[in-house]
Amino acid sequence: MLKRYIVEFGTGVDLHGGDVTKAAKKAVKDAISHCCLCGIDEIHGVKNFNEGMQIKLKIGSPYPDKIDKNEVLGVIPFGKAEIEVVEGGLSFGGLSVPSLGEGSTIVMVNAAITVFIEA
Repeated sequence: MLKRYIVEFGTGVDLHGGDVTKAAKKAVKDAISHCCLCGIDEIHGVKNFNEGMQIKLKIGSPYPDKIDKNEVLGVIPFGKAEIEVVEGGLSFGGLSVPSLGEGSTIVMVNAAITVFIEA
């Protein structure tokens, strides 16, 4: 039976070009950087993180249809992951700097990561 172990949140921004996939990957990396899952092994005895852990990502993006889900899932280092993308985040005008990306749209994407373990 899967039990929820941790929920963590992250934010990612693409300052130039409005690339929501890039922002989503940053949001997932941000969330991952806020937690240490040592209790999964030390308390629950899960030794194989790829078999004993399931990750659910929920991504809030101003342009959910533009998210490359497989690319975002590629940020997850282990476990069996699934992704849901919903309307959310933020989009607003920024500064056009061609050497940093096309366009002047800033996009902010939020990620919620829930880790479940077999218990």
